[in-house]
Amino acid sequence: MAKKYEEHRGEHGYRDGGGAGAGGARGRVLWVDQPAGRRRMPDPVRRSAVRAVLIVALTLTAATIAFFLTVTGSWLALPLSLGAIAGTVVATWGVLDVLITRQAWNQRNGVLSEPSSTARDRRRERRRAHREARSAPPLPPRTPVRGEANGIWPPPTGTGRS
Repeated sequence: MAKKYEEHRGEHGYRDGGGAGAGGARGRVLWVDQPAGRRRMPDPVRRSAVRAVLIVALTLTAATIAFFLTVTGSWLALPLSLGAIAGTVVATWGVLDVLITRQAWNQRNGVLSEPSSTARDRRRERRRAHREARSAPPLPPRTPVRGEANGIWPPPTGTGRS
């Protein structure tokens, strides 16, 4: 799956017409595309993630500047501190937005997955047991045991209960 862009050079280091020079040896590989380890994020999720990273970066910058202004005793410390607090709330919203967008994407466009062999076997066993239970003859009606409630309330008189 990797693309290879190769350069062929002749005897004197000049580009060859396809290996027709002396020996026709191939040159070194200039570029190899390797498959990524993870799949690319969906566009809405990536947009919200970029937005969240920018908001968090600005909030951290504002908080750092507010801290240094507080240390130096500047009058700008209070407004910037209030801005940093508001930025923290917005940054929290941004991170939650990434999680919610990701979850909504997964629910709408569903991750296609195959059940594992153990799950498939369990499901087959449950189906088989359910089929056998439906095809089995019905059980005879059960007579209540002494002292067991039989659905009649209040109990008839003369049962010995007061």
